[in-house]
Amino acid sequence: MRKSRYSDSQILAILKQNEAGVAVSDLCREHGMSSAQFYKWRAKFGGMDASMMKRLKELEDENRRLKKMYAEERLKAELRQEALEGKL
Repeated sequence: MRKSRYSDSQILAILKQNEAGVAVSDLCREHGMSSAQFYKWRAKFGGMDASMMKRLKELEDENRRLKKMYAEERLKAELRQEALEGKL
């Protein structure tokens, strides 16, 4: 997965600037990003503080790890099933 150019604290600072009344177009120009990126951030992180954002990242990482583990176990189970069917 691609690493963001912006840290979590930078994203929160940009969102807080918008809440304080700075226009989206000005923020995007100042930080060198698209307005679409800003709106994605606002949809995902709007109303969060730093601790909530950190917890969200931890949960996303854990979810990614668990999905990988499930896929590996499912593959093993399918291989076992094929081996059993071949012996009968």
